[in-house]
Amino acid sequence: MRRLAGLIVVPLLLLSTAACGSDGGSDSTSSKNGLPAISSGAKFGQKPTLDKGEGTPPKELKVDVLSKGDGATVKKGDAIQVNYLGQSWDSDKPFDNSFDRKQPFDLTVGAGMVIKGWDQGLEGQKVGSRVELGIPPELGYGAQGQGDIKPNSTLVFVVDILKATQVPASAKGTAVAQDNTDLPKVGTNDDGKEPTVTVPKSDPPKKLVSNYVLESDGEAVKDSDTVVLNYAAYIWKDRKQFDSTYKTGRTQTFPLPQLTLKGLKTGIVGKKVGSRVLIVIPPDQAFGNQEQQGIPKNSTLVFAVDILAKV
Repeated sequence: MRRLAGLIVVPLLLLSTAACGSDGGSDSTSSKNGLPAISSGAKFGQKPTLDKGEGTPPKELKVDVLSKGDGATVKKGDAIQVNYLGQSWDSDKPFDNSFDRKQPFDLTVGAGMVIKGWDQGLEGQKVGSRVELGIPPELGYGAQGQGDIKPNSTLVFVVDILKATQVPASAKGTAVAQDNTDLPKVGTNDDGKEPTVTVPKSDPPKKLVSNYVLESDGEAVKDSDTVVLNYAAYIWKDRKQFDSTYKTGRTQTFPLPQLTLKGLKTGIVGKKVGSRVLIVIPPDQAFGNQEQQGIPKNSTLVFAVDILAKV
């Protein structure tokens, strides 16, 4: 089973990235739980400056709530938006941060989109909180490292939790008739299980198809949104599945401005959050004449997509 996300989203950061916290406190914080201190930019929303770690780095995950928000508690499966800064324990220079980009990072907690230290450290925190995470190598990038991060590095992150959205298990809505026998048929179950997809033996359409299977009354998706999806994806020609979030048990969060699979983005924009959509993508809006991880060149792709939420 090939994973599609790495092919169709422009990576922004190393991690595969509304309520407000307290305005109180000084512009610096002393070290707690043995984690590095913030020498400036200590308040929620400010870009922090982290000191270099002192002494032996933690052998297990350390979480320090620097300021506690008054928003909802983050649960596994929630789609959240954060700002963050990260650096290695033995360095005083960040390897990445979202503050400079002025672009918060979206993820689904517990979905394996980020390193394990993030999934474990952010679950249970309040929206509007600033937390500091000390992450040992086995919950970070381990022995292989990543980019400028050396192998077996202990990582330190300061994370501002901006907002959280509960993600439903399935699309729900009014079933829309699927009368065209030349198009795939998609199941209408709304129990969170993978819907059936039956691809006909006829030739695929030459133009993009984006049809409701279940139509909700949610807000229409804009091309600037970040969406949380469940999907099953097939190659029309051999009717074989090449990817499925249902098989992994993990939803996928896509920032649409970074989505490079043109037909998938076009098929989602304008559709209502909470809906299930059949999207058939001709080669010129898929991967064209390029083979991609076993997907043959000039393939027509079929997606059954649940638009579960937008962040």
